[in-house]
Amino acid sequence: MKLWVTLACCLGVMFGALSASAGEKEIRENLSKTIPQLVVVQIEKSEIEGLFRVIDERGQAIYTNSDASYFLSGELYSLASGSLVNVTEQGRQKARMSQVSAISPAEKIVFKPTGETKAKIVVFTDIDCGYCRKLHNEVPRMNELGIEVSYLAFPRAGVGSESYNKFVSAWCADDKLVALTDAKSGRAIPPKTCANPVAAQYELGMELGVTGTPAILLEDGSLLPGYVPADQLAQGLGIL
Repeated sequence: MKLWVTLACCLGVMFGALSASAGEKEIRENLSKTIPQLVVVQIEKSEIEGLFRVIDERGQAIYTNSDASYFLSGELYSLASGSLVNVTEQGRQKARMSQVSAISPAEKIVFKPTGETKAKIVVFTDIDCGYCRKLHNEVPRMNELGIEVSYLAFPRAGVGSESYNKFVSAWCADDKLVALTDAKSGRAIPPKTCANPVAAQYELGMELGVTGTPAILLEDGSLLPGYVPADQLAQGLGIL
């Protein structure tokens, strides 16, 4: 009797897995036919029974039924906890955290606190952006408050632009911190080239939904668009 129960359970799990895989295969095939420009990276069951979450190469989500004969685009919210929770944004936060944490510290330009590090932020920045320069003027205060600031490149005009070339020169400088500060202050820095991650970071920013600069990424994956004063940021992080 126990053998039959065990066998039945195993078969149930196996056929359930096969069914899920078959469903995902059908979703992928049907979406490929009807929306060929959609690059599907991941398909997973959503929090709603019978609804699948489809993630594209930019981390954006659409929701579809088991054969992709219907789909919807938008934000999925949960009321289960008694409060309004954006489930779709939670997924994006996890994706941002995963992708940015995979970047080596050596590929970032990092301004560290002199004392205890109480919080870390990652900033997608453009050298010629006015609000990026304004935020950079706040970096010494952020460091004083214990906030580590790591910069990733996001030249808004794109790869090959003047801003892009300035960032490459700052990255390739002997002292990246001084060169970046000089460039953001409007001072000319010596043009340099070397192997660098500027283009890759720009593409990553696009994938993570960065549309303007500065874009501040918090440790929980939240993305804050625009300039935030140091003290206000510290208050939001709970360290002031």
